[in-house]
Amino acid sequence: MQEARVKLRSTEQEKVDDLADEILEIGDEYDAEVSGPVPLPTDRMHIPTRKAPDGEGSSTIERYDMHVHKRLVTIKESERALRQVMRVHVPEGVEIEIELKE
Repeated sequence: MQEARVKLRSTEQEKVDDLADEILEIGDEYDAEVSGPVPLPTDRMHIPTRKAPDGEGSSTIERYDMHVHKRLVTIKESERALRQVMRVHVPEGVEIEIELKE
């Protein structure tokens, strides 16, 4: 039995969820055993920066946040479904990682 773990990552949650739904539809179409999408913890990056580059004046600080949303989908026992997942169109800004296990 071959198993594929598909990890999806993006800063935009809607794109990750849409791609996960598309992978689930592929699994249903080819009667593959699919589990997920499992939401993994969201990475939150906070970057505080000073507005004034020379250090004079009032201490005003800008804060930037970036959230990286992650999902995990597991597909088992269907080679045809795995091939279709590898051909799926990945939107811009989404990273996909496919790990095969036996």
